[in-house]
Amino acid sequence: MPTPLSELGEFSLINRLTSEYKAQNESTIKGIGDDAAVLKNNADQVRLVTTDMLLEGVHFDLVYTPLKHLGYKAIVVNLSDIFAMNGRPEAVTVSLGISSKFSVEQIEELYSGIYAALEHYGVDLVGGDTCASQNGLVISVTCLGSAAKDEVVYRHGAQENDLICCSGNLGAAYMGLMLLEREKRIFLADPTPYFSPKFEEREYIIERQLRPEARGDIIEIMRNTGIHPTSMMDISDGLSSELHHICDNSQVGAVVYAERIPIDSETFAMAEELSIDPFTAALDGGEDYELLFTVPLKYYSAVEGIKGISIIGHITDKENGVKLILPNGSEQDISSGGWEAQKAL
Repeated sequence: MPTPLSELGEFSLINRLTSEYKAQNESTIKGIGDDAAVLKNNADQVRLVTTDMLLEGVHFDLVYTPLKHLGYKAIVVNLSDIFAMNGRPEAVTVSLGISSKFSVEQIEELYSGIYAALEHYGVDLVGGDTCASQNGLVISVTCLGSAAKDEVVYRHGAQENDLICCSGNLGAAYMGLMLLEREKRIFLADPTPYFSPKFEEREYIIERQLRPEARGDIIEIMRNTGIHPTSMMDISDGLSSELHHICDNSQVGAVVYAERIPIDSETFAMAEELSIDPFTAALDGGEDYELLFTVPLKYYSAVEGIKGISIIGHITDKENGVKLILPNGSEQDISSGGWEAQKAL
């Protein structure tokens, strides 16, 4: 009997399809299984390659997503993967599947966002493809980057007693999505031309959902400070999911302290309004595009002194599992859940 895709989920499906595959060329240093593939370039540098696809109705809803913001975000999510390998993004290709409901002017608006992101991050558009789509808009972006061979950071390098760190704050993008979805439901129930969504004092979380930024600034700060992470990922699917990826790949366990997880005040307020646990939003929400990384204990003072980085826990022996210490001191397992686009929209 055929196995429904819903029984596996995204990551289990990828593992099932690729676990037996072996790279055939010596130029492939790291293939499937990290934020980006790593290919030989020259004696000192490697080439980084990553691809992401965004589908209308799955990853974005044009009822509340401006096309310019969507174009910007489509680029940012790819650049984030390159930064997560401790690399520098250099070029992208953009491929579109476009249905007949879109006008030329709308696609130009999409590209205005693409160009804005490319200019902001100093990245070039070098190619792509365009074809017709029968079902809305499809955006596929491939990003090419580079890194010094000895500076690439993978998911599998975390060591026992390493500090677990993250940039920025977590859960904001998810709460922004929940707010946008709530206002959409209200509008569809009574679609009057006078409808005014209630976004006052919630602009930050909406921006985090619609127009995120990739944390190349954090990579530069660590590089200039002499901090070299032992493992790293971008937080696109939720802290819990990414933490499990690092632990599984590194064959280690982890302890994270809930009170140390950085959560913005707007995220707290929106979570309270919607009766959602803010720590659940931070752990299992997605699309924050912050960096989760581990560093040796010797970097404690250096990391603690960097604005925008939080030390949220430490790496343990694999047998201890992945644990969350609650504010009352109790301990619970962190599941490997995380955000999946098809569950959110």
